[in-house]
Amino acid sequence: MASTVTSDDAVKRPGYGQLLRTPGAWTFLLPGFAARQPFAMLTIGIVLLVQHTTGSYGTAGAVAAVTGVSMALFAPQSGKLADRFGQRAVLLPGVLVHAASVSLLTTLALADAPLWALFAAAVPSGASVPQIGPMVRARWAARLDGSPLMSTAAAFESVTDEFTFVVGPVLATALCTGVHPAAGLVAEAGLTLFGGLLFAAQKGTQPVHGTHSSQAGSPARVSALSVPGVRVLAVAFLGIGSVFGGMQVSLTAFSEEIGNPGANGLLYGLFAAGNMLAGVAVGAIAWKSGPRRRLIVGYTALTMTAALLWTAHSVVLLGLLGLVVGLCIAPALITGYTLVESLVPATARTEAFTWLTGAVALGQAAAVTVAGQLADTYGSTAGFLVPLGGTALALVTLVALRSRLVARPAGRTVARGMGHRVPVAVD
Repeated sequence: MASTVTSDDAVKRPGYGQLLRTPGAWTFLLPGFAARQPFAMLTIGIVLLVQHTTGSYGTAGAVAAVTGVSMALFAPQSGKLADRFGQRAVLLPGVLVHAASVSLLTTLALADAPLWALFAAAVPSGASVPQIGPMVRARWAARLDGSPLMSTAAAFESVTDEFTFVVGPVLATALCTGVHPAAGLVAEAGLTLFGGLLFAAQKGTQPVHGTHSSQAGSPARVSALSVPGVRVLAVAFLGIGSVFGGMQVSLTAFSEEIGNPGANGLLYGLFAAGNMLAGVAVGAIAWKSGPRRRLIVGYTALTMTAALLWTAHSVVLLGLLGLVVGLCIAPALITGYTLVESLVPATARTEAFTWLTGAVALGQAAAVTVAGQLADTYGSTAGFLVPLGGTALALVTLVALRSRLVARPAGRTVARGMGHRVPVAVD
């Protein structure tokens, strides 16, 4: 049975040091870090290659959007299968299909294939993206099992994700502009294959899956999406995805407009670095306010800062604003993932995490498409309006439906009256 960290241990020695002393953590952290690196390279690699072969940001954004939509639709099914049959059973065929699909997409783009062929290859490329981040988060949840360190783990994972978004786009851009337009996607496919197989080999730390837990007396399996709070969080993460997608396309277009394509990697790196720095801080702070309140406050700050992006007309100003927007993303993202542990039963956590990851991908896909069309027609400034629109709509939904972010009845409850129990809002 997996070792867990008790609440008393976490209180005595809270923070990243205690988290990283969790038994077995390093056996999945290092392979998981290697396996998730390519994820940040995929969209920007597609945009740079297809824009090079077609000359259109709109077309490049559309192909990347098909990949993102496909991932958003299939990622939750991947998570559900991992909860039921185990992560290894899903990863092994998944990484093989992904490497083959991305290789096909690259070949078609270089051969000037028609747009429909690129779309056809983009579907399996997105559908087979390995869900390493959700799988690592599910392993943390299984190890910590209700410990206060779950918030620290969510912050640690966000920092890890954002570090990949610092390295990934810069690496993909450097390869595409300095080696060959297809080099970014070739590296993405190769790293996915190597890292995914390495992570799949770590059988000892994967959570107990459904075929082992479906014994008599075990709670019935539920779909993560049937939990109202997960649906609200998915909308919030759609808005976060609109920031990632809008920034990727608009920064690329801005760099082209000023005649310095290499600035794209630097500008996006500053944006991701802000996210990473804020993530470190969020995990180190002992919060007195509840996660629901922090989510709303953090999302409001994200929307307000995203509203300023379209006003930037210089590299320095855009870099500073991108850094600030990144600083505001991490609190919302981390808090959303933290809420999942109290909203969803353990048997559906991987699925829940993949719904949120998929929502980010779907928001990113829509933003890439819209921002690409706007950048083609009106220039990069118009593309920066997409993060504002996406976060504003999501914020309205989040505030209106905040009452649904309550702990599951089987989890954190309090007694009231003669044996009746009611869920506690996670404020």
